[in-house]
Amino acid sequence: MIVHFDPAIYTEFSLPSFSERTLYRVLETLGANRDEIISNIQDVLFSRYDFEHTDINMDWTSIVLHGNEARLGKYGYSRDHRPDKKQITVGVTELSDPINIPIGMTIEPGNLNDQSHFKKTYRQSRSRLREGSLVIFDKGANSVANTQMIRADNLQYITGKKLNKSDDKIIAEFETYSPQIIDSESGIRGIKIEKPNSVNYLYFSEKLQKEQLESRARKVVREIKEAKAIQESIDKNKALPKRFRINNLLVDVDYSIQTKLIELSEDDAVRLLEEKFITGREGFFCLKSSKNLTLIEALQTYRKKDSIEKIFNSLKNEIEIKPLRVWTDNSIYGALIIGFIAQLFVSLIRFEIPDLKHTSTKFIKTALLNLTVTVDSWMRKTKRFIHSNFYAINTMVLRHNWAIT
Repeated sequence: MIVHFDPAIYTEFSLPSFSERTLYRVLETLGANRDEIISNIQDVLFSRYDFEHTDINMDWTSIVLHGNEARLGKYGYSRDHRPDKKQITVGVTELSDPINIPIGMTIEPGNLNDQSHFKKTYRQSRSRLREGSLVIFDKGANSVANTQMIRADNLQYITGKKLNKSDDKIIAEFETYSPQIIDSESGIRGIKIEKPNSVNYLYFSEKLQKEQLESRARKVVREIKEAKAIQESIDKNKALPKRFRINNLLVDVDYSIQTKLIELSEDDAVRLLEEKFITGREGFFCLKSSKNLTLIEALQTYRKKDSIEKIFNSLKNEIEIKPLRVWTDNSIYGALIIGFIAQLFVSLIRFEIPDLKHTSTKFIKTALLNLTVTVDSWMRKTKRFIHSNFYAINTMVLRHNWAIT
């Protein structure tokens, strides 16, 4: 995270100059007080605004961390596609559509899974939610313990559900349940399965089925190519291609390899792989909720949680909090708190100014950075502030908050 200050700011606000070391001390202080800062932000938000609902989206991501000193840095499943780097995990809570304002952020070690991280993220904001509010999160964080925690607080939930063997029986007889057409364009149909304390919403999508079958077909082709490469090495008495070797000086391996291509035709090999990779679940997905919604309501509600993915993209690529280049736990917390507050301001601008609802963070940020304020104090008892470099976006922001003359 790079911070630039105009020297005139120091003079205008009577600030002493400070070094990079001072900046990191500030990050340390912010990080040490992160829980109080988030709580105070929530106090202000919920006292200032009478939000139309307190339904929330929750999701988790990872951010690459440079340096090895911080305890938070761990190797784990990387959403940034950098498994070679240590990382941290970040959870964000957002008031759902049409509000779309982030109200919470939690930071945990990089090897913590979503089911475990869920508890801290949820507890950070649950006291702010009205009774009956809906908590929306994906299947990676779904567990019996987590859904029971939500229900114990008199709240509702909707989440993704992993398909299992009991679902396979229903999938095999899907057409006998007279599935309802949800979206004819994508070929989505669905059925409801009501249980004592929850409802499962099982959907089939022709579009998703096509995508998954194509993906599995590509995997079959890759497996055939790999088997052929290995068989060719065996036939020619050559060393295995590097990608199939164990590359570790401390490991001495003596083994023999035989592929099934010797005894199978290529068509038989393809059929064998198809039986392994194609499960019959292609195109099916399931949601689970404590609320008895219609099939359309459940799907639309769950899909709207994608707005939190836009917050992650904004934080990482527009606010630019990644990769983190700080070296202690508290400085990591502090840097992310600053990023969270910056994102909160952008989200509040969109919330308060409907015309900017769908404007990207990049354009809002650029417009505000380009806004120039000239302080005219020559021969005056009072200073005059002159704004210039107006764009449509920063003009709307200024008009919303101050009169422009």
